[in-house]
Amino acid sequence: MALTTLERIEALEAAQQPVQPEDTMAEAGRKALLGEFVRMLKHEDGSRSGEDIEDVHQMRVAIRRMRSLLRLLEPYLKRGDTRSFQRDLKRIGTTLGEVRDLDVLLEDLHVYQLTLEADQQADMQTVIDGLDANRVSAREDLLDELDAKFYRRFVRDFADFLLTPGSGVKPLDGDGVVPTQIRHILPTLIYDRLASVRAYETVIDGADPTTLHALRIEFKRLRYTVSLFESILGSQIDEFIDELKAIQDCLGHMNDAAAARIWLDAYKNDPVQAYIAQLEERDAALRLQFMEIWMRFNTRKVQQKLSAAVLALR
Repeated sequence: MALTTLERIEALEAAQQPVQPEDTMAEAGRKALLGEFVRMLKHEDGSRSGEDIEDVHQMRVAIRRMRSLLRLLEPYLKRGDTRSFQRDLKRIGTTLGEVRDLDVLLEDLHVYQLTLEADQQADMQTVIDGLDANRVSAREDLLDELDAKFYRRFVRDFADFLLTPGSGVKPLDGDGVVPTQIRHILPTLIYDRLASVRAYETVIDGADPTTLHALRIEFKRLRYTVSLFESILGSQIDEFIDELKAIQDCLGHMNDAAAARIWLDAYKNDPVQAYIAQLEERDAALRLQFMEIWMRFNTRKVQQKLSAAVLALR
């Protein structure tokens, strides 16, 4: 008999264990994945009901963190054992993403509508109704995905994978001594992620939306890498994560505005054009804010927070 979502969550929570510095990279990753998998399942019912848009957001974040971690674990896990998990997570995350974009846009448009005159509010309501129809369709697609056989298979198989230590682990190459414990491997992974972020110093001035979106992805990968393993890093990692969050939030608002412009491209009435003009002004302000945060992030003071946190790995 198949487990209910609640029964599965309870079983997975009972199996959770803290990451230890002496864990192998593969098993530390399995523990971190299990925590995110539980988080995803906890927000499934809310994502289905749509009563609180935060459930879709949190479920999507958990999926993004799992996808990022699986990429990080590629050198340590057999690709044949994890390829289907990556594919299924991407499929679910894409469907959640469309709902999330419309949730954010409609919430902002409702606030904007209240600032308009009565006749313009009526014009804006037409736009809102059209976009809400798109959201209804996106939510129907989401429910279809969550009810599909592939999703039930994914949940079952991924749970089995996460509850089976050693499953899918690549054998060690050769007879030499190689690092396997997370305390030996994580510092290099973190600084590789940091290098990918700081490489944008050469192109950040006047960067176009595509470049900024790519930078946002690199920041997410850095943040996921440190936050998924923050329990074994030094206490200053919390302050470093706060810096990452500030940049992500700023870039995220810029990305939301870009997504909004795409959705609103089909609407040409005056209230929409005025709203788009506001988005342009907001984007200009966010760019200035981003440059300030970016410059602070690259200071020695902030980078020392990461260094101190990493030094706790012994």
